[in-house]
Amino acid sequence: MKLLTRMAATAAALSCLALAAPGQLVGASAAASSSPITTPTGRAAIPACTNASLHADYRYSDSAAGSVYGKIRITNVSRHACHTGGYGGVSYVGDGDGTQIGHAAIRVNRAAVRSYVLRPGQRLVSTLQMARAGNYSTSTCRPARVDGFRVYVPNAYRSQFVAHRTIGCRNTAVHLLWQRPYHRP
Repeated sequence: MKLLTRMAATAAALSCLALAAPGQLVGASAAASSSPITTPTGRAAIPACTNASLHADYRYSDSAAGSVYGKIRITNVSRHACHTGGYGGVSYVGDGDGTQIGHAAIRVNRAAVRSYVLRPGQRLVSTLQMARAGNYSTSTCRPARVDGFRVYVPNAYRSQFVAHRTIGCRNTAVHLLWQRPYHRP
């Protein structure tokens, strides 16, 4: 009985959070959902962001001890508010044809996963740590030129290409990328 009461209270709390003003944090469970956030009456209020409503880009931020740090930014380019958050996907691509180079980014800091409502023009950022391929021997790394990133925005099945020339490792056992969840800048 206590479990059912807790579940009902949690559902009610998340429904109330869905009514938050655009640009406010909404329930963390929405991060894994691609369905609209609904009002207590059951009507859809704010749809999930789609790949077409978000534009991804990359911004360098810092370098230290064999790594480079930057941010993958996703911006709402639609004419309506939508909700998104959590993780997407990031990997290096190259060979001039979008071939994946090495292992995809490893997701870190899962405790910070949230979902946000984005009004048109608003953005979220995901910090990306990139270890330098030169940290590994040539035989271990199998270096390859990278054209950029393949970025999957949260809950998307199609990717976006973001230019970023660097050197990656073809060896998928070598992990060069670590991604944090999307959050407000």
